[in-house]
Amino acid sequence: MRSSSTLLTSTKTYTGKKQRGIGEYLRLFFVCIMITPILICGCSYIDGGLQARSIFQEANDLFNQGKYEASLGKYGQIIVKHPAEADRTLFEMGIIYAYPMNGQKDYQKSLECFQKLVRDYPDSEYRRDSQMMIFQIHNVIIKDKMIATQQTQIETSRQEVKGKENEISTLQKEIETLEQKIVMLEQKIFALRTEPADKVLIEKKERRLTLLSKGEVIKTYKIALGGNPVGPKEMQGDNKTPEGTYIIDSRNRNSDYHLSLHVSYPNEKDKIRAKELGVSPGGDIMIHGIKNGLSWVGTSHAEVDWTKGCIAVADEEMEEIDRLVPNGTIVEIGP
Repeated sequence: MRSSSTLLTSTKTYTGKKQRGIGEYLRLFFVCIMITPILICGCSYIDGGLQARSIFQEANDLFNQGKYEASLGKYGQIIVKHPAEADRTLFEMGIIYAYPMNGQKDYQKSLECFQKLVRDYPDSEYRRDSQMMIFQIHNVIIKDKMIATQQTQIETSRQEVKGKENEISTLQKEIETLEQKIVMLEQKIFALRTEPADKVLIEKKERRLTLLSKGEVIKTYKIALGGNPVGPKEMQGDNKTPEGTYIIDSRNRNSDYHLSLHVSYPNEKDKIRAKELGVSPGGDIMIHGIKNGLSWVGTSHAEVDWTKGCIAVADEEMEEIDRLVPNGTIVEIGP
């Protein structure tokens, strides 16, 4: 049967080949060390008498059950009653104090056990292994301090980041508030505007209507078109919105749709194309709001093309357009 020193030597050789880290080395070291008392008790490794061997066995059994404090208490009895076994007792107590599974492990007490053994028992067979344990525990303590320092730095950095995030969130809210104030100010300025638009630009692909005055954009609106929006209107009933240059030639205050402005479709080009196709070009193309009674739909109406060829905006927007677009205003409708 191998002695404690033989087991420790095997452990060191094995871990050296595998290049294990300190923590893993120490765990494996503890496992081998704690096997030793079981082997010793069964082979009469010590000469402390039956009583000492019995207490060692009890201490070992308590350790195997995870009762580390109780096990340490038994070892304390051995030191008092059997001082001849103090070196082995100190060694095994040092192991228990540093054992990774011990929820109340105490590296300082472990060091004190190994240091006392080295100092007071220079001829002990446990002296060399105790010196190695002192070295390993010092390394573990240093590593734990480094980890604790890093965790503190990480937590500090996390708090700093959180503080920055709070600052950014506050700034974003301030920006949103300013943007809302700007929008409200622009609306007030727009409401006070008296100079009319001289052009209405409708871009079908972008679903956008723009009011212009002397080349300057007054305001833009999202629009809905005819249900068949691609390409110019060719004939009555094709659900297409025209493409070309027209004017606002009249208003219909009694329309089924809010504040309708009539677009002068068909122009001469539209009439010629329809004649060549042998069809009626159709007419009654308007810029208007939502169907009466459905104004609550608001700007969400523009999510689909729902007209029969007209250009539709929300009711509030139509009121603005109606105020700023007099009869005779040019209407340019692009693809």
